Amino acid sequence: MDKVVKIIKQKTSSNDFLYWSQKTDQERLDAIEMLRDQYIKFLGNVQPRLIRVCKIINRKRG
Repeated sequence: MDKVVKIIKQKTSSNDFLYWSQKTDQERLDAIEMLRDQYIKFLGNVQPRLIRVCKIINRKRG
């Protein structure tokens, strides 16, 4: 992934949705992984893995 820096004025309105919609699925996943790695390194005591969550919902029969 190429590193790109773009400096804009704070008053310039940006459209994050437009930016990310123009990226490929792989580029989006790479960005998420980069942020996840930074978060893990920042906290230091976090296990570098995803937490699996399972929620069981009881439904009424009938």
